[in-house]
Amino acid sequence: MATQRPDFYRIHNGEKATLPFAVEEYEERLAGLRDILEMHSLDAAVLTSMHNIAYYSGFLYCSFGRPYACVVTREDCVTISAGIDAGQPWRRSVGDNLTYSDWQRDNFWRAVAHVVGEGKAVGVEADHLTLVQSEKLGAFLKPARGMDIAPATMQQRMLKSDAEIALIRAGAAVADHGGHAIRDAVRAGAREIDIAMAGRDAMEAEIAKRFPEAEYRDTWVWFQSGVNTDGAHNPVTGRKLKQGDILSLNCFPMISGYYTALERTMFVGEVDAASLSIWQANVETHEYGMSLLRPGVSCAEVTAQINAFLEERDLLQYRTFGYGHSFGVLSHYYGREAGLELREDIDTVLEPGMVVSMEPMLTLPAGQPGAGGYREHDILVITEDGAEDITGYPYGPAFNVVG
Repeated sequence: MATQRPDFYRIHNGEKATLPFAVEEYEERLAGLRDILEMHSLDAAVLTSMHNIAYYSGFLYCSFGRPYACVVTREDCVTISAGIDAGQPWRRSVGDNLTYSDWQRDNFWRAVAHVVGEGKAVGVEADHLTLVQSEKLGAFLKPARGMDIAPATMQQRMLKSDAEIALIRAGAAVADHGGHAIRDAVRAGAREIDIAMAGRDAMEAEIAKRFPEAEYRDTWVWFQSGVNTDGAHNPVTGRKLKQGDILSLNCFPMISGYYTALERTMFVGEVDAASLSIWQANVETHEYGMSLLRPGVSCAEVTAQINAFLEERDLLQYRTFGYGHSFGVLSHYYGREAGLELREDIDTVLEPGMVVSMEPMLTLPAGQPGAGGYREHDILVITEDGAEDITGYPYGPAFNVVG
């Protein structure tokens, strides 16, 4: 007799795990999402990004070429996952879970349609759905109406709860821990990769100590030296450090999908006069920028004031990107709260409960006195009357000429 192969099914294997936040936190988030549905007369949201699925359900998926979703209706919250993951998505989801089989193409969309139904008004993340998946959504759900709710969900994520801020504080402390491990490993002759591993290992051990019931993934370090410091996201190499090298320390602990960061300029053993001048100017810019962060000021206004500060010093031409960004469920390969970035084209007004970085970077080209990339990065929580810096690792020449 042939085995019956279902399109989708439930694997409720084991017991529900301890999620990054209490059930009440997820209920509050889902209530906010359902307010969005109500406001726009939508029947359901089909969320497909890693950040939104994790934010509303607790489950952070590993795609590996397979689609995933969190379907939220007025009553239900159901994650849709692939059979290869068995019961883990259910254990790590605050609500229900459906597992789709790969025995027939597009069983993912059959599972989604089972929860949503046909002919409904559906909210989607237009910035995440590919053209192919958008067409399949239309074919399987036959929605009466669709709407992009990605901007609205981003707006919700930008304002952090007390529980989120507590987790972000812990992440900032873990980043500091990694920074000190890196500082201890810096010496002429050491490779970038070896120093990066020292920081990463220290942070992963600290995360496991602080969060014994979490899943551990994605923590990393970018440690750059010499010309490799010119880009903020340059990968680690096997380059050996030399006396007098400029260094860029970048620690990124990941805790249940929540990103935090520590970034510092350093030098090996000594710093020349030209480099010291640029470094001190970047530190002054960093301090000035942090002083501007307060409720009621817009991202564009902060940016304009920092631009003027650098232009007065004839340094604006060396600025490479915006001055800061939001924190939350994001990383270097998923998520971004683009509506809360310190750039000229962002008019979002800072509010208490937002969390932003201040991270000015000046890059001088090779062959020029003071060549290299200079960056300082602190995380600040916007309060009722200002901002609280939750980064503890010192910045500047007094602490960061090492080795």
